[in-house]
Amino acid sequence: MLALRPNCECCDRDLPPEALICSFECTFCIRCAETRLGGHCPNCQGELVRRPIRPAIHLAQNPASGQRVLGACSDPRS
Repeated sequence: MLALRPNCECCDRDLPPEALICSFECTFCIRCAETRLGGHCPNCQGELVRRPIRPAIHLAQNPASGQRVLGACSDPRS
């Protein structure tokens, strides 16, 4: 099951449902994916695709993750 992480691994902004992920579940906002990453994950170089949205009916038993993750592309000045 996808972790559905709450933040962008580059800029640490809270993510809307329309986030992008790679096959290893690295998660990024659209802005970082397009402007900083060129559509590829900086960790595995995999393609970034639209993260699926978990139906509300399943969120109660399978909530999104609250664990924030920052990757190598994060920059405290952004």
